[in-house]
Amino acid sequence: MLDAQLLALLVCPATHQDVTLATPDEIGAINAAIGEGRMRTAAGKPVDQPVQAALIRVDRAVAYPIRDGIPVMLVAEGLALKEARLNAHG
Repeated sequence: MLDAQLLALLVCPATHQDVTLATPDEIGAINAAIGEGRMRTAAGKPVDQPVQAALIRVDRAVAYPIRDGIPVMLVAEGLALKEARLNAHG
């Protein structure tokens, strides 16, 4: 898990909006979209690997995956939730 102090410092690199840790339901919805081939990165690359954790922007449009405990806060690696017809709540 992410340290609470680190989480408080992280923001979306594109919009500077706050990010929150995705809930298990949100991760499930993201992974379902990945499994159905509907998930792409912000750069348009198809996502084919499920995520174990993610940070979601407060507008619920983009999620940043957490890999091996490290948040991947790169604009191009953000998961385009709205484009996947996913609002991160199912």
